[in-house]
Amino acid sequence: MSLSDARTLWQLLRGMPGDGNHAHRLEAFYGAQAADYDRFRERLLPGRAELMEWLKPCPGERVVELGAGTGRNPEFIRATVPALEKLTLVDLCPALLAQAFERWAHAGNVCVVEADACTWRPGVPVDAVYFSYALTMIPDWRAAMENAVAMLRPGGRLAVVDFTVTARQPRLARSFWRKWFGHDGVHLNPEHAATLARLLPRHELREYRTTMPYLPGLTVPYYLFLGIKG
Repeated sequence: MSLSDARTLWQLLRGMPGDGNHAHRLEAFYGAQAADYDRFRERLLPGRAELMEWLKPCPGERVVELGAGTGRNPEFIRATVPALEKLTLVDLCPALLAQAFERWAHAGNVCVVEADACTWRPGVPVDAVYFSYALTMIPDWRAAMENAVAMLRPGGRLAVVDFTVTARQPRLARSFWRKWFGHDGVHLNPEHAATLARLLPRHELREYRTTMPYLPGLTVPYYLFLGIKG
């Protein structure tokens, strides 16, 4: 185990602070691990490249990522980013956004915004919005979903990748993963995918399982969702 992994694991073991508002808790939790965030989570967060490929942002489109963190996900479509009209990366955590600012400082059409995914709106409707492992960290996740749908133009696309729990899992497994992730402020909820499906009846939902670093033999479900606004 590398020293940077050890630092990140120590922060994960300490868990998300319980005091202060959501923005304060995010900064307190991620501030010390922001520089190592992407490298460690490459093994932890599957399906992100598939999400961006599925979303298929096109030249001239306006795209928003809510809960963008370090701005890592647009790198999966790096060749397409310069052709977008605008890509807006929205997050509440200054420490993670500092990484996004540095990563995309060269790109004139990429805008990094410190704001709440539940309330921030672009000036005009957008073509695509996506969440990547963000909804499970947003306390008012329904408001975040509704806000995302509201900012889409008719025919616009909403894509999501995130961890979940399902009724097909044994009760003990569901309880374990909820407690394990909840310690770090990640709240697994089967209602997320069901609510997305109700908000956007034209959709496709795919479910997978993945292993966790340093937890051999254990797997957790995650899903990919793509919906189209009517």
